Amino acid sequence: MSEEHEENRSNWTVDDWTKYAKAGNKDLKDANFRDADLDGANLGDAYLRGANLRGANLRGANLDGANLGDAYLRGANLWCAYLRRAKLGDAYLRSANLKGAHLYGANLEDANLKGAYLVDADLRGANLRGANLRGADLRCADLWGANLEDANLKGANLEGHDLDDLRERVAGF
Repeated sequence: MSEEHEENRSNWTVDDWTKYAKAGNKDLKDANFRDADLDGANLGDAYLRGANLRGANLRGANLDGANLGDAYLRGANLWCAYLRRAKLGDAYLRSANLKGAHLYGANLEDANLKGAYLVDADLRGANLRGANLRGADLRCADLWGANLEDANLKGANLEGHDLDDLRERVAGF
């Protein structure tokens, strides 16, 4: 990429951002990755706050410790992605595929996970306080130690979970 191109990242294309990220750069604030193929990319500890990842393929990507606060991930494929200790507060993950995703200790406070596919996801110790999980598929997800305070679980598929335990931990369940 030219120096001129690097100075004004607001004009970068999805391909420019993808090459920049795959080269190991971590400052990806407000990046446009719409429909990008980041399959298996190493984005650990990346700063993706406010990034547009709508429909992006992040299958198996390493996002451990990444900051995805306020990121737009509607319909993104995060199948088996590594998001341990990731910051996803206020992220928009509606209809995202998080099957088998590793979200151990992730912060998903106030995240929108409406209709998200979280089957077999590891949410141990995750902060889901105030998260919208309405209609989410949480079958066989590991919720041990997850903070579900004020989370909206209306219509969520919780097959395989101890509902009495969830009732005790989630107000209004």
